[in-house]
Amino acid sequence: MNLTSINTIKDLLTRHGFSFSKSLGQNFLINPSVCPKMLPPAGGEHHVFAFEIGAGIGVLTKELAKVCKKVVCVEIDETLKPILDETLADCPNVEIVWGDIMKLDLKQLFIEKFNQNNEVICCANLPYYITSPVIMRLLEERLPLASITVMVQKEAAVRLCAPPGTRDCGAVSVAVRYYSEPKKLFDVSRGSFIPSPNVDSAVIRLDVRSEKRHDIADEAVFFRLVRAAFSQRRKQLVNPVSAASKQPKEAVKAALAACGLKITARAEELTLEEFINLYNAVFAGNTFIRSEM
Repeated sequence: MNLTSINTIKDLLTRHGFSFSKSLGQNFLINPSVCPKMLPPAGGEHHVFAFEIGAGIGVLTKELAKVCKKVVCVEIDETLKPILDETLADCPNVEIVWGDIMKLDLKQLFIEKFNQNNEVICCANLPYYITSPVIMRLLEERLPLASITVMVQKEAAVRLCAPPGTRDCGAVSVAVRYYSEPKKLFDVSRGSFIPSPNVDSAVIRLDVRSEKRHDIADEAVFFRLVRAAFSQRRKQLVNPVSAASKQPKEAVKAALAACGLKITARAEELTLEEFINLYNAVFAGNTFIRSEM
């Protein structure tokens, strides 16, 4: 069954009475060149465990099943069950978990399905509306993932991969860079999907850091500081950092100076290391403020 053929897909969906859900951001791939380029690098075939988010009709799932030892996919839309029973009938190494990726206990899921194997990759075509929350949950929970390869809205890809210290950088860019090494792989035109979305997409890969690289006492407080800094990204850091840390502006100015930063610095000008230095300068030894934030 050719799952990238429009006629095949329309026949499949019609036979099973399936209707696309806008609320779930459903767009199914019909470009046969995309999925093969999202697969694990050559040489790792049949030894890699794959975790997919959103099976759709199984286009990417089938490609993963060809080269991976086991594929576990979380799918929220149970109306797809009869379709996937048909399209994945010849894929015994695929298991579908029905549920919401944002509500499932992912750590327990990985233990149960992958037997604590540390060679798991994530590969997915993510709905645009939930891209950042899903990526951040995968990273923050420190799951045993070697990499995360996802297709996202092109604009989101630029933001997620933007190096701190550049104009495209935002709070999520800093967070992604903290946990992984992001890289944009290739663009995907809107015509590669059915139904066609209103924007183009891009595939990115996040190579997850296996060890914690930075000395931060409280990561939650660090990221709150970063979010506060970018909440007024065009303004100087002094005001938002002062408000977030509950410290006087003069103390924040002193912290900036101690880090070798301009008092007039803005969030988009700081690198990841400079954000970390600022965090340490502002919060070093101040346990009361940590607990308050």
